[in-house]
Amino acid sequence: MKNSALFTSIRPDWRTGMAIQRQLEHEFQFTLDPCPPNPEADGLVISWEGHRVYCNPPYGRYVLDWIHKHKEAELAVYLLPARTDTEWFHYCVKEADEIRFIRGRLRFDGATENAPFPSVLISFRKEL
Repeated sequence: MKNSALFTSIRPDWRTGMAIQRQLEHEFQFTLDPCPPNPEADGLVISWEGHRVYCNPPYGRYVLDWIHKHKEAELAVYLLPARTDTEWFHYCVKEADEIRFIRGRLRFDGATENAPFPSVLISFRKEL
């Protein structure tokens, strides 16, 4: 049986699996996650200034708003669906410092099956 919620936009905020989150934390030493489970503040409103940000934003219509926040951060690493036909992806191709396509399909926390879409890590570093 397929996990139908993964095929819809009913839940755009699937949480990153612990294995990949630990691996990324070890590599990048993040200081801010603006999209944690049960957030106390709106990650689009708070300042990212000077932070090393890990962002797995809601995969809805406001993805580009989240991506533009990278300009405030020292480093911003995004976990996103590899939707190469979108406006936000083409912005990233032009502006990002690194794009890493993830081999295979991720399993998000709370899901019983792997995601039906490929994922990508996109990172931006503030120029010094």
